[in-house]
Amino acid sequence: MQNNPASKKLLGFFSFVILSFPLLSGCGIIGEKSASMSVIYATVALFSFVLLIGYCLLIYKKEFWFIFLFSSVFVVNIGYYLLSVSKTLEAALWANRLSYLGSVFLPMIMLVIIMKECRISLEKTFIGILFVISLLVFLLAASPGYLDVYYKSVSLTTVNGVSVLEKVYGPFHSVYLFYLLFYFGAMVGTIVYARVERLLEKFAHALILADAVFVNICVWLFEQLVKIDFECLSVSYIISELFLLGIHLLLQEKEEEKSLMKSAEGIAPDVPNLSKPSSHEKELSENFSFSLSSLTPTERKIFDLHLSGKKTKEIMKELCITENTIKFHNKNIYHKFGVSSKKQLLELSRKYIK
Repeated sequence: MQNNPASKKLLGFFSFVILSFPLLSGCGIIGEKSASMSVIYATVALFSFVLLIGYCLLIYKKEFWFIFLFSSVFVVNIGYYLLSVSKTLEAALWANRLSYLGSVFLPMIMLVIIMKECRISLEKTFIGILFVISLLVFLLAASPGYLDVYYKSVSLTTVNGVSVLEKVYGPFHSVYLFYLLFYFGAMVGTIVYARVERLLEKFAHALILADAVFVNICVWLFEQLVKIDFECLSVSYIISELFLLGIHLLLQEKEEEKSLMKSAEGIAPDVPNLSKPSSHEKELSENFSFSLSSLTPTERKIFDLHLSGKKTKEIMKELCITENTIKFHNKNIYHKFGVSSKKQLLELSRKYIK
């Protein structure tokens, strides 16, 4: 079997993680516990930076949202490290703002990536609204030192030689809690919807996406219930980004295989056998059947109306929907069948619908 480059890169990424974990866990032998904690934060920050550079150098088809994701994880971990070695309250507050800069945008990035991997179309307006909300939450979280609405009071203390902010929560601190719960719920809901609607072909794909979310949920709940000196989210963020990268490469590989099959569709054999379809034709037919079965009830109605020769305005009138709505559904239909226009959709349908 021929090895796919994407699979090799994916294997390399996970191998790198596995081999590096002993380094992280072995930091406890370096001097005192105070030094160890700072070294661990520094190691995790360096590790996240290496992953960012590795993604930019090793992945041929780079995605903006994954660069954003890897960059945000790096920023979070740099913030944790700088906070651990801060000597003044002002320096600690700036380090805390830096960690929030990454952690506030991470849920938004993860949701967008999950929706994209689930083949759910995203409007620019929707992404813009999410970005503005995230920016406002960040400004709120960055307000300590200027306002007392997020923290009523804050001071710098040293625990086992590591700088820690002692905080008294203000009236608006719960905003960040609800912000995280909203995104966690949205991510889980997206994965469940995608699986129910068969936007994700395999249960294993949905499971990998769910793991990326539940790792952070479990770690976050653990940190709320158990008081520990180490920010475990610094490591869970790295695990989550690798889960997301893994499923992205797997789905990308599958899409490339489909594209190759469709491009080969136009190559006529030297001696066609009209009596018996080839295995390749059978596979293309099965792919078409799967795409057809993955349509939502509304998408299936629109699809059938397209096949019956109805014009766009006629479909809008019959289904009582707006032009933007039918454009949205058309985009999803085209994506599921791997076509880019109504003409291509009709040609493909006439070939496989008997």
